[in-house]
Amino acid sequence: MAIDNEELLKHYELHETIGAGGFAKVKLAHHILTREKVAVKIMDKESLGADLPRVQTEIEAMKNLSHQHVCRLYHVIETSQKIFMILEYCPGGELFDYIIAKDRLSEEETRTFFRQIVSAVAYVHSQGYAHRDLKPENLLIDEDHNLKLIDFGLCAKPKGGLDYQLMTCCGSPAYAAPELIQGKAYIGSEADIWSMGVLLYALLCGFLPFDDDNIVTLYRKIIKGKYSIPKWLSPGSELILKQMLQVDPSRRVSVKQLLNHPWLMQGYSSPVEWHTRYPIGHLDENCVTELSVFFRRSKKNMASLVAEWKYDRITAAYLLLFHKKIHGKPIRLFSCSEKQDVPTTPLGELKFKGNLNFEDDISYVCGSMEFMDSPLAVAPHLTERVRCKTQKDCGGGELWSSGKQKVASNKSGNENKENINQVKTNVKSEVHFLQPQVKTPVAKKNYEKRTLVTPKQDTEAATKAMISCTMEMPINQGLRVLNSEDLTVTALSPERRTRSLDMDLNQANGGSSQKKKGTKMFGSLERGLDKMITMLTPNKLKKPWKEGPRKIKAQYNVTTTTMLNADEVLNEIIGVLSSKRIDFVQKGYTLKCQTRSDFGKVTMQFELEMCQLSKPEVIGIRRQRLKGDAWVYKRLVEDILSSSSI
Repeated sequence: MAIDNEELLKHYELHETIGAGGFAKVKLAHHILTREKVAVKIMDKESLGADLPRVQTEIEAMKNLSHQHVCRLYHVIETSQKIFMILEYCPGGELFDYIIAKDRLSEEETRTFFRQIVSAVAYVHSQGYAHRDLKPENLLIDEDHNLKLIDFGLCAKPKGGLDYQLMTCCGSPAYAAPELIQGKAYIGSEADIWSMGVLLYALLCGFLPFDDDNIVTLYRKIIKGKYSIPKWLSPGSELILKQMLQVDPSRRVSVKQLLNHPWLMQGYSSPVEWHTRYPIGHLDENCVTELSVFFRRSKKNMASLVAEWKYDRITAAYLLLFHKKIHGKPIRLFSCSEKQDVPTTPLGELKFKGNLNFEDDISYVCGSMEFMDSPLAVAPHLTERVRCKTQKDCGGGELWSSGKQKVASNKSGNENKENINQVKTNVKSEVHFLQPQVKTPVAKKNYEKRTLVTPKQDTEAATKAMISCTMEMPINQGLRVLNSEDLTVTALSPERRTRSLDMDLNQANGGSSQKKKGTKMFGSLERGLDKMITMLTPNKLKKPWKEGPRKIKAQYNVTTTTMLNADEVLNEIIGVLSSKRIDFVQKGYTLKCQTRSDFGKVTMQFELEMCQLSKPEVIGIRRQRLKGDAWVYKRLVEDILSSSSI
């Protein structure tokens, strides 16, 4: 597993997990050269199984899409066991969480968001794609409070164009169009309009137009197309919802008509702008210049490398530099000890074995709805609501971690050099989806029992291992002499020194056969020196969680309490979770919770963290959904908080 992470860690510093799903988890990371935050989607090939084509679909679609309201793909890395997708990081989280935090949005704010949704969908349709899984969970809020469309795993690009009829029943049941769940042939763009209507209703009302715990009852409601009209909806809102939620797709409003629809034009002087501001064919001269200087290449040569759009480290560096430029940041790359040369042959474009054409409408388990070889129709035997992402997910097998994970950000110059040489040696022009290797059981090692490598044993190697990049990571200057050899050790913060749990285990399972000069020696020294520093100054370096909760500003996903003591709030929530028989793992002031079905399958994962708010100075509870149906999560968390006395 450590080998699987090596290529990723050459370019990115991994931090905590910010999301999880049926076959993937998402971690926050920093791109080393630009210092920009990114989201790393990590997928295990063995867990993917038959869903590998869905990953291919998502990657190929995102390579072809470049729009201000579509989440950007930066980099794709494939190993024998894993696939890593490096994506644009959106700190605002899901639009769904924003809705439930506000109960419902005002018509003005809804209009602002919905114009962005229409812009993204119109662009996606113009490129020949139908998204087929439009919902608030698949729209993220970026740092500028704008929406970004994600999750193209269910999209279709028919060879005959968007007017070509599809048969695959996929997506999320509550957002599925009537013709789709009836098993009829349907037009992908028309089905997207229906889903957008459900989404608009959720924004304006704070709940779904069609909802029921029984899947058959839900389908019947959708087929009838009858929904309640809350009294706060304006006549204009009622009209546009009626035009979008038409059971007959031929009577449904089109995306072209939505661009200058009267409701979307209120308060605006121009129609919705759907053209991209960032066409793929255009290269920014300033970004190319910085890349050419950093990698010591001519501008012409570097421009040709970027224009290949391999979605390797060159593509990632260019796109992240461009991201910095459009946000007013200096267009600059940062180096550690020495600049890395571009390999003679750039990292190849990710390709897939086999003749699978994702443009065809392939039948497999899609999104939250399961379908079979024959069209799915409403039938009495459909009695259970399907909420899992994949067929494998429905049968069990989930991602579950016991707490937040962090990774050390310091790397030795020696390790950096070896990584460069390894890239030069092992680079290939094409990267294929290889079959997962057979895993050989390896006895786990306990780091606490490993022999500490002392400076006397290898002073020179130890000194090299402790080299850090002062430009990239400013460090404390407190030094402590360990012995008469005068080896000084920089006192790193616990956050800098702590590796993520899964990476530690991966490295431990690597075995002695994987002792590479930089990586293995540095890891052993780092742990050994950490233990020595901790023993010498335990009070300074150890920060027990009892010191207090994390201090944050009030956010839309934080519930404010009237209490001032975090321990009291924590004990109260733990009591409620126990009474409701919700499994949880406590790490400091964070509770990582999960629920299971009667058959033992994990149905929901979420976090509740007790935080110290600055204004007002009370304790807040940060909520984050990691896995499971969004609306079920909403009701569950509301029930937990209302059952407590906070």
